[in-house]
Amino acid sequence: MEHMAKPRSPLPTANPSVLWAVGDRLSRAVDVDVLLNELSGRIASALQADRCTIYLLDVARGELTSRGAKLAELGEIRLQLGQGVAGAVAATGQTMNLPDADHDTRVFRQIDQQTGYKTRTILATPMLDKQAKVLGVIQVLNAKHGRFSDNDADNLRRLAAEVAVAIESTTLYQVLQTRSSSADATAKASVPAAPRYNGFVGQGAAMRKVYLAIAKAAPTQATVLVRGESGTGKALVAKALHDNGPRRDGPFVVVDCTTIPESLMESALFGHEKGAFTGATERAIGFCETAAEGTLFLDEIGELPLPLQAKLLRFIQDRKFERVGGNKTLTANARVVAATHRDLESMVGRGQFRADLFYRIKVVQLTLPALRDREPQETADLAEHFLATYGRKHRGRPVAISADAKQRLLQHRWPGNVRELEHCIESAVVMCEGDLVTAEHLALPSGALPSEGSWQPESLAQHERQHIERTVAHVGGNLAQAARLLGIGRNTLYRKLEAFGRIK
Repeated sequence: MEHMAKPRSPLPTANPSVLWAVGDRLSRAVDVDVLLNELSGRIASALQADRCTIYLLDVARGELTSRGAKLAELGEIRLQLGQGVAGAVAATGQTMNLPDADHDTRVFRQIDQQTGYKTRTILATPMLDKQAKVLGVIQVLNAKHGRFSDNDADNLRRLAAEVAVAIESTTLYQVLQTRSSSADATAKASVPAAPRYNGFVGQGAAMRKVYLAIAKAAPTQATVLVRGESGTGKALVAKALHDNGPRRDGPFVVVDCTTIPESLMESALFGHEKGAFTGATERAIGFCETAAEGTLFLDEIGELPLPLQAKLLRFIQDRKFERVGGNKTLTANARVVAATHRDLESMVGRGQFRADLFYRIKVVQLTLPALRDREPQETADLAEHFLATYGRKHRGRPVAISADAKQRLLQHRWPGNVRELEHCIESAVVMCEGDLVTAEHLALPSGALPSEGSWQPESLAQHERQHIERTVAHVGGNLAQAARLLGIGRNTLYRKLEAFGRIK
């Protein structure tokens, strides 16, 4: 007698959404695969299935890649459009429910042959984005109570819609969309995988080293020093270290050492007691104490005043400190991540930075590449990412970019790195008349690159000065706005202009 699955009730209303448990992490710099694995596990549990796999569609390659699944036997599964059940679902956009996989010719049996896993029943449905385009497939295997029912199919479609919303909230989606709209037939075979962490764009060799370093350092308690020029994304790396580590549920406290006056820095870091100084009308908690059980991110630690460095060293070593005006020793269990664009080794040699503090903060060092040192395609990918982001923010829809504008972006050296590119694109989105950014909308130096024979090299300092002065002029002398566009603190900008002789 043929076995019939018993009708099953809808998913429990106590946990109606797979996004309920992961929604707070969609805006974080999380490991996308970890997030998708968690979602697949919840879907398998909700559908009472043995396994669940989330496939993402790479239109440029014309294939599905497994990104959310616990595949002990295989690292990943790749399927061409139309290949197997998941491939057919991606090609047709229709849900498929196979009650007897043993005798269904649509099943791609090579996977079971490679893994030794026995597939008996399959339920698969497409994930659709807001434009109703297929962005992937969710497939569950082997119903634990016989077959997957029509009710299971309805539930899986609802869950697929929720997972699609989750994916659209990450940079993974934007990378896949950029690829599908810009890759040509000759480039399809060489398109790399999407970045590992949400918020990051770029998969060149230098950035892959960064992702690997984050993956190794994040689960530990080690103090990390993130190095790189201004605007390369050091704060995003610090956030990824926090969001993917054991302290992810604790506070992430950012201290920008360039914006706090030297006279207030000790109080800002360690807090103060009532009456500690004029104006201290009540006790104040400092950043170190606020970051307890979380992460304290000291951005541009090279700007920290020398007299405070010994106290910070003590905190990093022992997690002990005193508030200004207090005599009670306190403790705060915070992980420390520091960042700098400065040459700390030279500062140590000049007596401007303590050697013991330097060696203590660089237990793990992670260096971000300058944008000009990354692969050219990464500049184009970043531009597309910012076009989509600021197109939706300012116009309610993505904005395209012309070939001449893209060429200008690739020619520019980007002394302000990713942050400069981001603000350049945002400005262009605001200034363009329609939905196309052209070269004239880019706030960049005009003119083509000089020919190889006529080009004369200039020092990085000269290039930096020209860029800073152009930026200040572009915003009409508004130093706060110029500092934001340049990705540096206002105090840092003021010091640079003073050194240029622009401020007396």
